[in-house]
Amino acid sequence: MNPDTTVLLVGANDEMVHKARELGLHVLLLQHPTKITNVQRRTADAVHITDYTDWTVLEPLVRVLHRKPGFAVAMSLTEAGLEPAGRVNDLLGLGGTGHEVAHRMRDKWAMRRHLAAHDPSAVAAAPLAVRDDLDTFGRRHGHPFIVKPLDATASFGVFRVDGPRDADRVWAALQRLCGTRTDRGSMPFPIQNFLMEEYLDGPEYSVESFSFHGRHVIVAVTEKFVASDTFTEFGHALPARLDPAAQEEIRGATARFLDLIGIKDGVCHTEIRIGGRGPAVVESHNRIGGDAIPDLVRGAYGIDLTRYALAWPFGLVPELPDRPRAHAGAATRFLVGVPGRIASVGGVTETRARDDVLAVSVTVAPGDPVRSPQDNWDRLGLIAVTGRDTTDAVRRGARIARECLAVRILTDDGTTRLAAVAEVAAPGHVTETPA
Repeated sequence: MNPDTTVLLVGANDEMVHKARELGLHVLLLQHPTKITNVQRRTADAVHITDYTDWTVLEPLVRVLHRKPGFAVAMSLTEAGLEPAGRVNDLLGLGGTGHEVAHRMRDKWAMRRHLAAHDPSAVAAAPLAVRDDLDTFGRRHGHPFIVKPLDATASFGVFRVDGPRDADRVWAALQRLCGTRTDRGSMPFPIQNFLMEEYLDGPEYSVESFSFHGRHVIVAVTEKFVASDTFTEFGHALPARLDPAAQEEIRGATARFLDLIGIKDGVCHTEIRIGGRGPAVVESHNRIGGDAIPDLVRGAYGIDLTRYALAWPFGLVPELPDRPRAHAGAATRFLVGVPGRIASVGGVTETRARDDVLAVSVTVAPGDPVRSPQDNWDRLGLIAVTGRDTTDAVRRGARIARECLAVRILTDDGTTRLAAVAEVAAPGHVTETPA
C-alpha cells in the first residue's frame, strides 16, 4: 500500500469502504466488534477489529499503523468514530477536523457553551444533574423546554417539559433511561448525562453542507417532518420548498454556525428551526446525515456526499459551486406500525429495482417486536424516491410504499395489519416550487 493514497477509516459501513476503493484509495479499517461485516473484510485492504472508542486501545494501534503500512488521512463518517478520528488527527498532525471541534459537535452541552461564549443571544442551556434542576431551568427560561441526552442521536430520549407539573413525569422517564444503552443505534453508547435547553418553535430543516478550506457550500436544505410530541422524524424532502427569505436565513445561520464551531473542511449535517427568534441551530454533526438523506442529495443534485468526503482530503474532487442546482425532487417516507410483532416482510427486492427508487430499507424481520413510534428506532423501514419536484417526490414515495412494500404486523389484539406510511405535513415557509 502507498501511504499517500491510504485512508484510515475509524468505523464505516459497507458503502463507505466500497466507495473509498472505487476512488483508488487503500483502506485501513478500524471496526468495532459489533459492526464488522463480511463485505468490509473482503473490500478493505486491512481490517483491525477493536473498540476504537477506547483511546487507551486506539492510540498505540494507530501509532503502529502510521509507521507501517502508513496512511495520509484519518476520518470517520459514523457518529461513534468522529471523536476518535479527531484524536488521531491531533496525535499525528494529519490536519482534518481535530478532537476539540469534533467534541463540540457531538457533545450538545459543549456546543451550547461554545456558542454562548460568542453570541449573547444563543439558545440557553444547562446540564441536568438533580430533579430540582428542572424547576430551576423552568423558572429562569420559561416553559416549554427540552431535555435530551448529551450525545445521543435519532431523537432518542428527547422530552419536552410543558410546565412545572410535567417535571415529575420527565424526571421519572429520565431515571428509567439513565444507564441504559442505545443498542438500536449505530453503537451501544450508554445514556448517562442529560441537557436542558430552550424550546425552539417553528418548522425544522436539516442543512447538508460541505466545507472547502473554510468556504461553506450549502449543498441542500432538507424539509424534516417531525412529530410534535416525540420528535420522531417521519419524512425528509428536498430541495426544501422555502420562500427566498427563509432560504437565505437558513444559509446564513448555517455558515455562521460552522465558522463559530470551527469547521474548515468536509461534510456536515446541521438541524435548524425557524421560529420566533429566527433561525436557530438544534444540533449538528460533522458527518453525512442519516435516513437516506445522502441518497436524496445524490438523486436531486447528482452530488455524492460520501464520495466527496472520502475524496476531498486527497484532492480527487474539485470544490463545489456556491449554489448547486437541483434537477429533480427527492423524498424519504417511513413505515410505522402498531404494537405487535412482525409477521412477514415482502416487496423489498421488487421495489428497489424501480428506476425512481433511490433506496429501500426494512429494518425489521419476522418475529421482531413493534411499538408505536417514540423515537426514530421505532420506525420499521424507509423508501427514498425521486420526483419531478419536491411535492411530487413526497407523494410518490407514499404511493410506491403503499403499492409495493408489504410489512405485515400481528398486532397485540390478534389481528394482522400492514405497516402504514407515516403521515407528514409540509412545514411553514414553503412554496410549491423547490428552492
